[in-house]
Amino acid sequence: MTRAVDARIDLSALRHNLRQVRLLAPNAKVTAIIKANAYGHGLVRAARALDEADAFGVACVEEAIILREAEISKPIILLAGFFEAVELELACKHDLSIVIHHPSQVEHIERTTFKQPIKVWLKIDTGMHRLGISPDMALSVWQRLNQLAAVVKPIGLMTHLASADDLVSDQTPMQLECFDRIVAGLPGEQSIANSAAILAWPLAHRQWVRPGLMLFGVSAMDIPDSINLKPVMTLTSRLIAINQFKAGSAIGYNATFVCPQDMPVGVVSIGYGDGYPRHAAPGTPVLIKGQRVPLIGRVSMDTICVDLRDHPNAAIGDVVELWGSNLSVAEVAQQAGTIAYELLCKVTNRVKFFTAD
Repeated sequence: MTRAVDARIDLSALRHNLRQVRLLAPNAKVTAIIKANAYGHGLVRAARALDEADAFGVACVEEAIILREAEISKPIILLAGFFEAVELELACKHDLSIVIHHPSQVEHIERTTFKQPIKVWLKIDTGMHRLGISPDMALSVWQRLNQLAAVVKPIGLMTHLASADDLVSDQTPMQLECFDRIVAGLPGEQSIANSAAILAWPLAHRQWVRPGLMLFGVSAMDIPDSINLKPVMTLTSRLIAINQFKAGSAIGYNATFVCPQDMPVGVVSIGYGDGYPRHAAPGTPVLIKGQRVPLIGRVSMDTICVDLRDHPNAAIGDVVELWGSNLSVAEVAQQAGTIAYELLCKVTNRVKFFTAD
């Protein structure tokens, strides 16, 4: 039996989730965020499956060029703008839109000669305090950009919400008020809503929405049953051993689990070398034949151990689902003290990917 750690990418689920975005924000165009290798799902395969999106958002010019070389012709937005002046030439060559989040970027544009005008989005920092032009400088930066023949008009206007998944916090209303106050009267399309805001803040939908995680079937917040997101990635492996241990036997590194009784312990061929979270807590579930089975001991590089006391019919070779269509990656992430984004992005290249349509 060969080592079988597989990630199945359900492209029909990806397309379904995009349709859910359309239902939630019917009057907005969609920038599908596929940065970081489409959250670990495969950059090009995701872009091709999401051909009904209006544009794509990526983190850097390198990701955008991969898409262009794969003959993806839809608009592409560089969400972090550009890091060096030379990237402006690449953005122009590959017809990329760039996000302006710092005055120094405007200076680079002012000093560059372009063969054709470049499309830009002005990002305003309304409270995220990460990237973005400060509110007191936003209008002056907009005016500088608006005076440049090298910039396509009208300029796009955007911001990023820091707490859209928190319905109790007043931060999102404050950010929306700040944004609206600054851009009042300015031409140009607006883009605010990330996945959480698409789900929870209709006032943030504007002309463009920017779904990321929800496209891959995961939500960072509780959602009603009427919103039907389908997991896109299902990560599976197999039981490679079942061992019987006496009460008092210690399992795995540092003896963190000691058998409370005579018991069967299963060994699954997956570990942090594949991207399974090393800090997954004891009791983190996996699925064997549809039954939840708890993790015991520490996660190793290549294996995990599971408690089979309540699963006497388990057999070597059984498929084990680590997360996916029947077990939420968000639940596994919570057990590991992290977020679903990280788990999806960290699946390593020794995992075999295949697609289903």
